[in-house]
Amino acid sequence: MLPIDHSTSEYPIKFVAKRPAGEPVAPRQKGRFHAMAKPIGSTCNIDCSYCYYLYKEHLLQQHRGRRMESSMLERYIRQYIEAQNGDEVIFSWQGGEPTMLGLDFFRNIVALQTKYLPQGRRISNDLQTNGTLLDDDWCRFLKQHDFLVGISIDGPRELHDAFRRDRKGQPTFDKVMRGISLLKAHGISFNTLTVVNRVNARRPLDVYRFLRKEVGSTYIQLIPCVEPKEFHTVAPQHWADDTMPIIGSNAARPGHSDSVVTDWSVDPDDWGYFLSRTFDEWSKKDVGRVLVNIFETAVVQTAGRPAQTCVSAEFCGKALAIEHDGEVYSCDHYVYPEWSLGNIARTHLGEMAFSSQQQRFGFAKRDSLPAFCRQCKHLKLCWGECPKNRFVRSPDGEPGLNYLCSGLRRFYDHAGPVLRKLAMQMA
Repeated sequence: MLPIDHSTSEYPIKFVAKRPAGEPVAPRQKGRFHAMAKPIGSTCNIDCSYCYYLYKEHLLQQHRGRRMESSMLERYIRQYIEAQNGDEVIFSWQGGEPTMLGLDFFRNIVALQTKYLPQGRRISNDLQTNGTLLDDDWCRFLKQHDFLVGISIDGPRELHDAFRRDRKGQPTFDKVMRGISLLKAHGISFNTLTVVNRVNARRPLDVYRFLRKEVGSTYIQLIPCVEPKEFHTVAPQHWADDTMPIIGSNAARPGHSDSVVTDWSVDPDDWGYFLSRTFDEWSKKDVGRVLVNIFETAVVQTAGRPAQTCVSAEFCGKALAIEHDGEVYSCDHYVYPEWSLGNIARTHLGEMAFSSQQQRFGFAKRDSLPAFCRQCKHLKLCWGECPKNRFVRSPDGEPGLNYLCSGLRRFYDHAGPVLRKLAMQMA
């Protein structure tokens, strides 16, 4: 998933420079990058139909209930801090469901961050959760240490429960809303993450108004649900060219017998419809009050400024994923053996983050674009979206076009005049 906004927090300064014998030494090159830590791997207490991560238990031969060992956790925290050169070091914790690790695990995280934090710098933490296990103890901890919380919720009850059910097949909506109520009661900052799938994409205003009014979200992340049918075994960019369908064909849409995507994947044109209707509501009523990731970055990019999200940027590669066993991957959506960068037990995280392998991965986002994209008037707003979704052919048959292309073009065509107006107001 994408990185969420972060609040800041200050920790007592206690820097311990001593390095255990045999540990990888920090490289001289430092810079800003982000890592999505998965200290519990794919283990989760619910069983979302569309989840792209649960199957990692089999792909990576994980054992359910495994967690990052204390020594590996310390190694990760130390290396991540050592490799960064910004004033703020942002840690992101995800799963699976990270709250299954328990409070003591997170108390240890804060203690280790304090131990290795150099003078004059600060730590921020964010936690992505389904919210079902939150209680008062969790909320007191999150408030005390100023964690920013991301809550996954897909809309009103019937839309949320369509895919987000527990391991017994029971709905989770009430438990999630209870978690949100606790966050509000304790005054904890939170964002919402909504997966736009084949069902809720057709009810954009119901979803948006629910998030804005009922949940009270002021930062909304909208993530299109796109998974090829072979995503369990075939890594992104390892698709065979001759299996890629032409954009707009039945095979390039969900719900057809010959479709290359799962039935729950959002239809490309529905994605464009969802964004367009939601954008109209947002631009008329909520600019400056509610931040929507896709709309905010479209405005600043229209103004000629850098993208705020990796999927709409010209390059990627600065958002790694680290699993519970210390294995590092090029991206959260590229946790496949083919995209492993190494393990922090043998190679320093900073060395992997700025390696030639990872640089090639990042530049390939732009360099692998088909001609159809390079000639598009919306190129500098889209940049081909996320490379993990580039598994269809352009109208002239060139492989590597983004599955969502028609929907994105529909949205940018529709929103263009308002985007330009909002961009001018920024000047």
